[in-house]
Amino acid sequence: MLHIKFSKQNKSVCEECGNHLSMDSMERIKPSIDPNTWIPLDEDTISKDVLSFYDEESYENRLISSQEKTGLPKAVQTGIGYSNGTLIAPGVMDFQFMGGSMGSAVGEKITRLIEYATQKLLPLVLVCASGGARMQEGIVSLMQMAKISSALHYYQVQKKLLYISILTYPTTGGVTASFGMLGDIIIAESKAYIAFSDKRVIEETLGQKVPNGFQLAKALFENGLLDLIVPGILIKDVLSEILD
Repeated sequence: MLHIKFSKQNKSVCEECGNHLSMDSMERIKPSIDPNTWIPLDEDTISKDVLSFYDEESYENRLISSQEKTGLPKAVQTGIGYSNGTLIAPGVMDFQFMGGSMGSAVGEKITRLIEYATQKLLPLVLVCASGGARMQEGIVSLMQMAKISSALHYYQVQKKLLYISILTYPTTGGVTASFGMLGDIIIAESKAYIAFSDKRVIEETLGQKVPNGFQLAKALFENGLLDLIVPGILIKDVLSEILD
């Protein structure tokens, strides 16, 4: 049994087992940004149902219910703020909004944040928590991978600015296949699930058994895909040290 008060004080990390509990985007922003310094950007950017998509219910209704559930217009929050006195441009995905899936609005917000950070010469920090590209927007959602990666290329290669990617549970699909793994420094939270395709999909496609733990942070670190594994409670301090 975990008491909410003490759980929040410990950044939603269980003191007994070290497992990280789910957190919404604001729960990640508040402890990472200095008090009264957070300024959100592009809050009016919203997704459109360009395909009139319908499965068990319409995409439009899914958007409305997710907005009511989370209080957010889309699955990412972007802005600027100070972290231990250093001005940064963070973007934080919210898995509670349609599984943190990346639609046109998410891609546009992240791209605008990168462009703003490029213009103002700010360090960029993106916190990933996503099921991947949003299927209800089809090819439009897939194109966000290229759009964000292109903006990042200019930011990193042409301007030589610092991008830190933080991978949380879960980071999958098109987010892993684009900006999630493009950080100059890639940090994963302890025991985070990070993958492109799910274990079941890989096994059914290739007809091969995937080892247990193959897609957890520790295995990725041992195979050179991550730079650091950091418990959530230490993320702000580690960011501060890197930025210094």
